[in-house]
Amino acid sequence: MVFKCHKNKCKIASFDVVIFTVATLLCFSHSALSDPRISEVGLHCGTHRASPSGSYVPIFTKEMEKLQELVSKNNWGTHSEELSSTTPIYGLAQCFQDLSNLDCLQCFAASRTKLPRCLPSVSGHIYLDGCFLRYDNYSFYTEESDPLRDTVNCTTQYGAVAGEAERLVFGKSVGKVVENVVRVAVNEGRGFAVGEGEGVYALAQCWKSVGEKGCGDCLKKAENEVKGCLPKKEGRALNSGCYLRFSTVKFFNQGGEHGDGDDSSRKRAIITAVSVLAAIVVVLSILVSCVAFTKKRKKNNFIEIPSYLRNSSLNYKYETLEKATDYFSTPRKIGQGGAGSVFKGTLPNGKDVAVKRLVFNNRQWVDDFFNEVNLISGINHKNLVKLLGCSIEGPESLIVYEYLPNKSLDHFIFEKDKTRILKWKQRFEIILGIAEGLAYLHGGSEIRIIHRDIKSSNVLLDENLNPKIADFGLARCFGADKTHLSTGIAGTLGYMAPEYLIQGQLTDKADVYSFGVLVLETASGRKNNVFREDSGSLLQTVWKLYQSNRLAEAVDPCLEDDFPEREASRVFQIGLLCTQASASLRPSMAQVACMLSNSNLDVPIPKQPPFLNSRLLSQTAPLGFSIDNSSSNTFQKIGVSYSPSQSSSSCSLIRPSKSEETILEA
Repeated sequence: MVFKCHKNKCKIASFDVVIFTVATLLCFSHSALSDPRISEVGLHCGTHRASPSGSYVPIFTKEMEKLQELVSKNNWGTHSEELSSTTPIYGLAQCFQDLSNLDCLQCFAASRTKLPRCLPSVSGHIYLDGCFLRYDNYSFYTEESDPLRDTVNCTTQYGAVAGEAERLVFGKSVGKVVENVVRVAVNEGRGFAVGEGEGVYALAQCWKSVGEKGCGDCLKKAENEVKGCLPKKEGRALNSGCYLRFSTVKFFNQGGEHGDGDDSSRKRAIITAVSVLAAIVVVLSILVSCVAFTKKRKKNNFIEIPSYLRNSSLNYKYETLEKATDYFSTPRKIGQGGAGSVFKGTLPNGKDVAVKRLVFNNRQWVDDFFNEVNLISGINHKNLVKLLGCSIEGPESLIVYEYLPNKSLDHFIFEKDKTRILKWKQRFEIILGIAEGLAYLHGGSEIRIIHRDIKSSNVLLDENLNPKIADFGLARCFGADKTHLSTGIAGTLGYMAPEYLIQGQLTDKADVYSFGVLVLETASGRKNNVFREDSGSLLQTVWKLYQSNRLAEAVDPCLEDDFPEREASRVFQIGLLCTQASASLRPSMAQVACMLSNSNLDVPIPKQPPFLNSRLLSQTAPLGFSIDNSSSNTFQKIGVSYSPSQSSSSCSLIRPSKSEETILEA
C-alpha cells in the first residue's frame, strides 16, 4: 500500500542538546551530587491543542516558572494560571522524597526541558525516575487514576528470572517488598516509602495533592499492576496519582528528604541556568508548533491523514512503540543515523522489530520521512528491508521495520577488533545480494527508485548474513520517460558520483557508483574515505593494483589468503567498472548482477575512476576532482536480460553489432 500524508506537528531537534547543557552546568556546580534519576520512563501528550495565536506561550512559561519556585523551596508544588476562561492551565511538579533538594532541581530541570515536546497540546505529563511534572486545562490535583493514561512499564533491561522454582521464589519476594512499601506509604500518612528484602528493592510515592485515601487507592492499583511484570526483574506503575517501582538493582537514595545543606548561591545558579534554557526550548517549540499548526489548515500545504491509514495495520500507536522499546532506553539503541536513532522493540505479541525514531528540525526532514514510508511500503524484495508500519501522531514520528539481529555491514568489515570475520564466500554473497536489490529498485518494481545513499551502514544483515538495503529517506522516484533528475545534493561523501556531486544530475548510475565503492570496501575491509600517505584513497590503491595485475593483494588481510584469487580479482574489477568517472561507462545494476552471478561472462575493461581530493572528504576545502582520460579502452554497449528472481543461468549479455559499438570518453 502506498500512501501520502504529512505529519501534523513539528519537533525541535535541540532538546537533547539543551538537556546535555543543563546537566553539564549542574555537574560543574556540584560535583558530589547523588543520583537525581533523570531517565525518562513515560510521556503522555493530550490530543486537544491550544490556539495558534501565541497566547499560550506566556501562560505556559509563567506556570513552569511558578512550579520551579515551589520545587526549589519544597521539592513539590501545585499552581494554576488563567489567561482567560478558555485557556486555564493547572500544573503539578513533585520530586520523590528520597531526592535531595539539589537532585530534585536537576530532575525538575530535565522534566521541564522534555515536557514541551507535547506543545501545542493543552495537556501533558512526564515521568522521570526521580520526579513527575504535569500540566492540564482542568484541576486534576486529587485525581488518583486515569484508565486512559495510567501505564505499566515492565522493562527488560535486567532480564527475567528463569526457571519455574526460581520464578515462584522471586514472585513471593517481590510481593512481600511491594506490599510492605505500599502499607508504610499509606498507613504512616507520608505517601512515600522505600524498602528492600531478598535482593528486591521497591519505592512507592504518591503525589501530595491526592490525599490519604487517594494515595491508598492509587498504590493498591499500582501494586497489582507491577506484579503483572513478573518474572521480569523490574517494573513500574505510572499512575495519575502515584508511582511504584521494584527492581533487583538498588535505585533509590538513602535520606535526602530535607535537603543536603548546600549553599543558596549554588541553587540560584542552577535555577537561573534552567530558567534561561527552558525558556528557549519553550519558545522554539511553540513557534515551530504554531507554524506547523497554521500550515496544516492550508489544504495546499498539508494533506489530511487518510482514514484508511488510521485504521490500517501500517499505523502503530505511539504508546505501543514507546513501551516496546522501554521508552527508547539506551540499552535498546542499536543504531544511529543522520535523521535519528534506531531501537530494538518487542511488540506485545513478542515479535522483535526495529523502530526508527526520527528527529525533525525542518520541513525537508518531514518530507524525507513520508518519502521513505511512501516508497518502501510499496516494494517487496528479499534484499530490501521490510517496512512494517509507522507512527505519525505522537510527539515524534516513528518507522517500524523488520528486526535484523546482525546490525549493519560496516560492523563486520571496519571494526578493528573484529569478533566475527566475514569469509570470502559470505562477502561475495553479500555483494551479490546488494546488487540484486539495487537492480530491483532500478527496474524490477512498478516504480524506478534511486536510493542515493548506498553505503555499508545502510546495508543490514539478517541471522543468515543475507543483506537488506535500508534507509530510504533520501530515495527518489524516477520516471520511465526521464533521463535524469536535477535535485539538491544529498548523500555521503566518498560514495557520491562525481556528476551528481558537481552538477546535481541524478540517475541510477549514481547508485552504481556508490555500489562500486561499497564493493571495494567489502572486499578489502578498508574505508574509501580514509586516506593513506603511502597509497592515497581506496580507489587509487585498487586502480594501481589493477594496472599491475595484482588485484588479489587488495583483499582484506584478515582473510589470510583464504579466497579464490580469480574470483576476488573479478569482483574488484567490477567495482572499478562501477566507479568510472563517466556515468555512461558504468554498467547498469542489472548488468552488474549478471556479471557477479555468471562467472563465464566477460567483465569489460574499466577506465580510471575519479580521484577525489582528500580535502574534499574532510570537508575543509572546495570540491575537486582529478580525472585521467588517457586510457582509450573501449566499453561496448551491453543489452541485458535479467530477473533477480531467476537463476544465474538465465542472465544473458547481448552484445551489439559492430556498427553499434561506441567509444565513450570520460
